[in-house]
Amino acid sequence: MGIIQDARDAAARRILAEADSSALTRIVDAYPMPSESVGLPPVSDQLYHGYERVDIAPAELYEKYDVKRGLRNADGSGVLVGLTSVSNVHGYNKVDGVVVPDEGDLMLRGYHIADLVEGAQSEDRFGFEEVAYLLISGALPTAEQLDDFRARIDSRRQLPEGFLHIFPRTTYSQSIMNVLQRITLLLYSFDPNPDDTSPTHEVDVALSLLARWPRAAAIASEAARAAREGKDTRVEVPPVNEGFSMAESVLDILRGEEGFSHEEAMLLDVMLMLHAEHGGGNNSTFATRVLSSSGTDPYSAYAAALGSLKGPKHGGANYKAGEMIDDIAEHVSDWGSDDEVGAYLEQILRKQAYDRTGLIYGLGHAVYTVTDPRAEIVRYYAQRLARQKGQADKLDLIARVERLGPQLMREVRGIQKPISTNIDMYTGFIYSMLDIPQDMYTPIFAIARMAGWAAHRMEELFGAQRLIRPAYNSVAPLADYVPIAERG
Repeated sequence: MGIIQDARDAAARRILAEADSSALTRIVDAYPMPSESVGLPPVSDQLYHGYERVDIAPAELYEKYDVKRGLRNADGSGVLVGLTSVSNVHGYNKVDGVVVPDEGDLMLRGYHIADLVEGAQSEDRFGFEEVAYLLISGALPTAEQLDDFRARIDSRRQLPEGFLHIFPRTTYSQSIMNVLQRITLLLYSFDPNPDDTSPTHEVDVALSLLARWPRAAAIASEAARAAREGKDTRVEVPPVNEGFSMAESVLDILRGEEGFSHEEAMLLDVMLMLHAEHGGGNNSTFATRVLSSSGTDPYSAYAAALGSLKGPKHGGANYKAGEMIDDIAEHVSDWGSDDEVGAYLEQILRKQAYDRTGLIYGLGHAVYTVTDPRAEIVRYYAQRLARQKGQADKLDLIARVERLGPQLMREVRGIQKPISTNIDMYTGFIYSMLDIPQDMYTPIFAIARMAGWAAHRMEELFGAQRLIRPAYNSVAPLADYVPIAERG
């Protein structure tokens, strides 16, 4: 594999010291939380445990009022809440009201994701920008339009002047996603017309965040590393390389002078394409649409989406799946043994191993029943790099977990619905082969998904044009007001 090294003079790389950026400043809250400073005496029982009596409704009430918990029907399918031309996530058919499992497919603006990936890969060119253009504009670009699109992103890769001096403090970066949220809200302050929701401004903001998030997230990650290692509290910031694809830009920022291979960049490009969009009903995209329906600014909407994607039940699962595979590899002596791998998976399902949640991350999906097309695609492209990196045995272990996991989930957990492998099973493994820090797994997901969020935000702003306001049925009993002196 030929290594693409930064040909720019090393002196061009900016070195940030503590005086240059608050990203390297750690500020700890000197005041503890109330439960620690005031304690938890009996008088606080209602405050801290009252929810147990009022917030947890009996399961039968959900059935009585036909409540669609999680906006899902009783059969697990999603409640229809809107129309979209952005994408179609297909995982089952409904025949006479019954869910019938089907091969999974993902279509972006009517194009099969497999065709979009293969179209770029077969020509040995980067495809994420093409997919992003398709999502935001609604059509595949011509060569001239794609060049123009890339030039517009290049024009916004630099962070605003003075931004690094007030860069959101990482506080050991317990979550780069949280830092990315604060960065997004801070960029609102640098926009001369941040509340403008015209189509032109919406596209401009989307391009700006696509350009700036990779550098901002990488700086936060490097600052966190410096803090954890307690060594040289400085961060090296490479200059912008105009002309690099999104995949190359991410690897350039993370790898620095170490460089990266073309094959590595092409695999990351596949991951970015697969993560760019996944329907209007996924949690972070729906969060984008909910906030957008209120007419709020784009920075607020995308910050909310980042908060959603951070959750371990959503985008954060990619980190958990990779960590789980590493845990299995550490505790199973013979990766090629069905008996040994199966026994440890059973321990995981019985909450006796790994994180003791009883979950096998990377298996199961809200929509896909038979196959996740993204997992099928990435498995194919991962095989080549795994062989080059000497990681074929690890890939075989993942395949064994894929094969054994669903049956064990049925036997141990009694799960009856179809269980397919999802893309999270491979994400952590792919990123580890690319030497990407674990705290950057979900931010890279977010960087890619920004394209889809922008498309759905514009569709909500200019298409649906109605405040999203679902109903909740109150089950609280009526109560008479009691004067404070008479309360027991």
